[in-house]
Amino acid sequence: MISDETMKTLCSKLVPLNYLNIASDARKQREKIIQQLFEKRKIPESGFDDIVIETLVTEISQLDSNNFPSKCGVGEREARIACDLVRRRHYGLGHGVGRSGDICENQPKAAGSSILNQLTNILTLDLIKMMGIRSIEKSILLPMATGMSLMLCFLTLKSQRSSEAKYVLWSRIDQKSCFKCITTANLIPVIINPIRNEDELQTNLTEFENQIKILGEDKIVCIVSTTSCFAPRGCDDIEGLAVLAKKHNIPHVINNAYGLQTTFLTHQIEQGIKEGNVDIFVQSTDKNLLVPVGGAIIAGPHKKLIDDIAKHYAGRGSSSQTLDVFMTILSLGRDGYMKLVRDRKENFNYLKERFEILAEKHKENILNTKRNPISIAMTLKNFDENNVSMIGSMLFTRGVSGCRVITTKDDKAIDGYLFQGWGSHVTDLINNTPYITAAASIGITKIDIDAFIDKLDKVLLKVRNNKES
Repeated sequence: MISDETMKTLCSKLVPLNYLNIASDARKQREKIIQQLFEKRKIPESGFDDIVIETLVTEISQLDSNNFPSKCGVGEREARIACDLVRRRHYGLGHGVGRSGDICENQPKAAGSSILNQLTNILTLDLIKMMGIRSIEKSILLPMATGMSLMLCFLTLKSQRSSEAKYVLWSRIDQKSCFKCITTANLIPVIINPIRNEDELQTNLTEFENQIKILGEDKIVCIVSTTSCFAPRGCDDIEGLAVLAKKHNIPHVINNAYGLQTTFLTHQIEQGIKEGNVDIFVQSTDKNLLVPVGGAIIAGPHKKLIDDIAKHYAGRGSSSQTLDVFMTILSLGRDGYMKLVRDRKENFNYLKERFEILAEKHKENILNTKRNPISIAMTLKNFDENNVSMIGSMLFTRGVSGCRVITTKDDKAIDGYLFQGWGSHVTDLINNTPYITAAASIGITKIDIDAFIDKLDKVLLKVRNNKES
């Protein structure tokens, strides 16, 4: 970038100097905003405008060797980009992040990409602390979604445990990637069904304790719990599991997939860290930061362990997810993100109110799940099995995505393990009422909620009328 004084000297014979002084002041304001970001290394209070963000990213990209005016690359990987659309989409950042031995290591060829990587990790750490998890030392962003990132965590822990360690104690949640990340790591899952407390499914601490006694502490790689999930399952008893993990000296990993957006769930993690063992918690970037799918944030209270995970990542990683998160955090700022968090909470209450009115109309019930601040479930007890299955497909053809219709009668086999009542998080042949879930996650609007309730109402009426006819 040409210095301010040089620019004024070059342009002073083209336009009046007083015009240039005004423009210079605006330029200095943008430079000061960027300077403060590097000095404070915190999320700005107010979001940056697009010009500031693009100026910053463009300046950073010019520090990578493939963008040097005198470039002369003769290696096998020189960040050559054939399609100009692709180059512009990535701002010329073609080297990715990390090196072959560490996803967080700086690259000699790519000072700009390395700065982007390091600064993004610093900002995600600040974001996690802002959301209430203060007892944290390090955070890294991986260019893999939550399931694969959890798998990398398990492999890292396995390398540090006894040679006999092969079991993972898993509090059941019926989402395929949450289970496959264990089996793909070639570990043996010990499935612990939650217990029913009235409507809500909660952690079976007694069974966790029993399995530890049966298997032996040294044979267990880790305990895996979940915060964010589909109702009627509630957030696991994070503190109770953390105390249990500390008592038996077993690592504790938390699947916090979309839990960063609510302070209720982040508080559970903070309490778990304070009272027991919480070694790693993993959250999705797309679910919590409104960016495209493909990244996850791995964080924890022990810097060395997070560094070890970074060193277990094989090869370099894509910088796309890092760039998306970096730009989004700067665009939102602290105020913008916290507004999204407050709006989400209000919209959860609004969704619940609309759901309750609908449930009363159709003589159904809203399940009481106090430990789930995102997802809501409504029974479908007045519909037979065939009609329940139709409800989900009918909603999808009407543009409704994200809700889940659970018959409680479906079985699913995953990697040799059979799950009865798939989708309901528990094998329970007594309380097998079908239900539908919907979530008020970050970014949802009242318009979305009104449209969903209206379409669901019409679908339920149509299904019932067809049945009666």
